[in-house]
Amino acid sequence: MQKLLVANRGEIALRIMRSAREMGIRTVAIYSEVDANSPHARFADEAYCIGPAPSSQSYLRGDKIIELCLQHQIDAIHPGYGFLSENSDFARKVREAGITFVGPSPESMDMMGSKIAAKKAAKEFNVPLVPGIAEAISDVEEAKKVAVSIGFPILIKASAGGGGKGMRVVDRLEDFEEQMDRAVSEAVASFGDGSVFIEKFVGSPRHVEIQVIGDQHGNVVYLFERECSIQRRHQKLVEEAPSAILTEELRKKMGEAAVNVCKACHYFNAGTVEFLMDENLNFYFLEMNTRLQVEHPVTELITGLDLVKLQIAVARGEKLPFAQSDLQINGHAIEVRVCAEDPMNNFLPDIGKLKVYRRPQGHGIRVDDGFEEGMDIPIQYDPMIAKLIVHGKDRSDAIAKMRRAIRDYEIVGVETTLGFCDYVLQHPAFVSGQFDTNFVKIHFKPEDLVQELSEEESHAAAVISAIRFAEAQIGAQGKRVDPAQGSNWKRNRTL
Repeated sequence: MQKLLVANRGEIALRIMRSAREMGIRTVAIYSEVDANSPHARFADEAYCIGPAPSSQSYLRGDKIIELCLQHQIDAIHPGYGFLSENSDFARKVREAGITFVGPSPESMDMMGSKIAAKKAAKEFNVPLVPGIAEAISDVEEAKKVAVSIGFPILIKASAGGGGKGMRVVDRLEDFEEQMDRAVSEAVASFGDGSVFIEKFVGSPRHVEIQVIGDQHGNVVYLFERECSIQRRHQKLVEEAPSAILTEELRKKMGEAAVNVCKACHYFNAGTVEFLMDENLNFYFLEMNTRLQVEHPVTELITGLDLVKLQIAVARGEKLPFAQSDLQINGHAIEVRVCAEDPMNNFLPDIGKLKVYRRPQGHGIRVDDGFEEGMDIPIQYDPMIAKLIVHGKDRSDAIAKMRRAIRDYEIVGVETTLGFCDYVLQHPAFVSGQFDTNFVKIHFKPEDLVQELSEEESHAAAVISAIRFAEAQIGAQGKRVDPAQGSNWKRNRTL
C-alpha cells in the first residue's frame, strides 16, 4: 500500500491520514467545494475536489472516487465512518477495480447491514437476542399476533434502519396498526426498504458495544467494551470505556459473543458489535457496525492500540500482532461529542462561524477535530465540531479531567453540547453508574443549563467574550487577557 485515499472529511479524515503518514503511506484527500480550505484537505499529500457541497454530489459519489484513484495511481481507500463506509456496493466496486478497501468484505457488510440477516446469523452461534422475530414481516394481522405473543410494549424496527428512523414503540394493541404503517413508511422514505421486524421493547436499556478486530487469516479478538447510553434521538453524546457496571465475567461473555457474531459473517477488519443490556444485566445482540466508530478513541486510550493502523495492516493481509490473552484494560477513558447544537432548544443544529476556537490542553487530553478558528460550520453535514477525549487512572479521575477540559474549551460563535456534557458528568446518576438510554428524558431539563450570574459576573463574562472575539478579528496581536475563573462553555455564548 503506497497511497491511501480517505473517502471522508473533517476530523475522521485527519485522524486516518495522521496514522497512515506515520506508516509511510502517502495520503490523498477529497473535498467538496465548501470544504476547499478544510484542514483535512490541506494536510494530505494530495487533495482533489470531488464536487459541490451536497454529499450526494461529492462524498457519496463512489464512481468519481474510484475513477480518481485509477487516474492518480491510488491503491487503497479508507471510508472512515458515515458516507460510503457501510455501502457494500461501493466496497465491491472498489475491490473489482483492483483497489484495496480498508474495511470488511462486501459480503460481511451485506449480512450485517440487514438487521434481519444479522439476527439470523447471530442466532446460529447462540448469541443472545431480544425476544421477537428475526425475519421481515408485512402482514399486519400476523404482526399483531406476534406482538401479542411477545407482550407489550414492543418495538417495530426497520431492517435497514439506523439513527432511530423507521422505529416505533407500541404500548397497546389498539395503536399497533397505525404505528406499523408509520414505521414502514419512514423506512421506505429513509432507506428505500420497508422491511420491518418486531421485538420486545426493553424499557430501561443500556447501550454497551464491543470493539472487535479480525484479520484475513481467521483471527478475531475483542478490544473490550464501550458504554454509550447517554444519547439524544438515538445518537450518542457521551461514551466511556470500560463500562462502570460490567464484571470481568460479564465482559468475557459479551466479548466472546461479539467474536461469535464475527465468525457468523466471516468478518475481518475493525467493527463494533452492539448490545442492549437490561436492568438485570442480561445482554442482547442489537446490530453490528461494519466500520470504525466515532467513539473508537476511548478504546485506543485504554488498550494503547491504534485502530486505524491495525485496519491498514489487516487490509494489507497481515496477521494480528497479538492474541486475546495479550490484551488488558489500562485506566479509564471518556469521550464527549462537541456538536454545534443547542441543548436548550431540543438539540437543534446551531450553524455559524467559529469566532473563537481554542482547544483544551494537558496530560491525558485528546481533541480530534477538523475545524479552526474563523471557519464556518457547513449546514450540509453533521454538526459535530470535535471529539474531546480524556484518559485517567480510573473513572473518577477521568470524570474530573473531562470536566476541567470542558471548562477550558473556548468556543464562541455557535451553541454547543459542551454544557450538556458537563451536566451529565456531574449528575449523580452518571457518577454512580446507574443510568440508561433514557437519561435525557428522565433527568435533563433545558433550564438546568441556565447559569445564575450576578450582575458583576455577567458584565465580566460579556467583556471577556468581546475580548476573545476582538482577538480573533485582529489575529490576537495584542496582549492576551487571561480568562476569569469559571466554565468557558457557560461564558462563551453566541455573539
